Amino acid sequence: MRPVVTITANTTIDLTLLIPSFQPGKTIRATENVISIGGKPSDVSYVLAQMGQPSLALGFAAGAFGQRARDILHAAGVVTDFIEVEGESRINVLIASADDQKQTTITTNMLRVLPPHIAQFEAKLAEALPQAACVMMGGTLPQGVEPQHYAAWIRQCRAAGVYVLFDADEPNLSAGLEAVPDLIKPNRDELSRLSGRPIHTLADAYAAARQIVDRCGTTVVVTLGEEGALAVQRDAAWHIPPLAVPVVSAGGAGDAVVAGMAEAVQRSEPFEMGLRRGFAYAGAVVQRAGTAQLDPAEARRLLPLVELISYP
Repeated sequence: MRPVVTITANTTIDLTLLIPSFQPGKTIRATENVISIGGKPSDVSYVLAQMGQPSLALGFAAGAFGQRARDILHAAGVVTDFIEVEGESRINVLIASADDQKQTTITTNMLRVLPPHIAQFEAKLAEALPQAACVMMGGTLPQGVEPQHYAAWIRQCRAAGVYVLFDADEPNLSAGLEAVPDLIKPNRDELSRLSGRPIHTLADAYAAARQIVDRCGTTVVVTLGEEGALAVQRDAAWHIPPLAVPVVSAGGAGDAVVAGMAEAVQRSEPFEMGLRRGFAYAGAVVQRAGTAQLDPAEARRLLPLVELISYP
């Protein structure tokens, strides 16, 4: 089976801390801590590997944290081909409070990418595209990489006839959308920033997503937390209610949705099956403390429980 190619420009290690409650100015003792992979596309590769699917992780990495990211992905069975750059791959701290079930994320940005690194990456991407089932890219960008690079990489993939899934926040999302990826997966806040208006209801999300679909032809899957999600294509739309599962940490849940969509492309399955896979995988991910970590058996159990309700 051809691999899903993922592009992580800003490789990341996530440190997740589970705490009873968040109390600023106090010493807080974590009840659990987990070190895991981070960065949206690397998370996608990690989820796919846990589900037994091949992927190739490209992008930039540096230093000890970059090597740790490689090691975590390799241990799961992901093939990596990161370009070593300057600085250090970043570390994110995710703090999940048990009392209010809120999650706080503290991010850093320590990678430094130079023009020769970008040229080297684009050559690697060109080499990988003929064998790619699809390409997933997104997330933040390190120093030296501009939002317009996302547009260039998406065009490079589309010119090769490869399906592209894209997941990023502003200003990267707008820049990438100009190159018309096949699918984007914003969350509520990201869609709000992209559309320039608040997203409070399903109707708000549908209106914003429909505008994107009509303008660009890009499929939009927007995740809405406790309201589930909304998927909008040219000729159809679905509301996906949330699964009734215990939530430990939401780290990587959105990326699990993208992983399921990518796997469906990889398997030449219908779009609706991608939605079912994605939200089943997300339902399994939120039950684990580590980012993008899941129990494959639980993901398979949840698969037939995912509902797709025609909308509006």
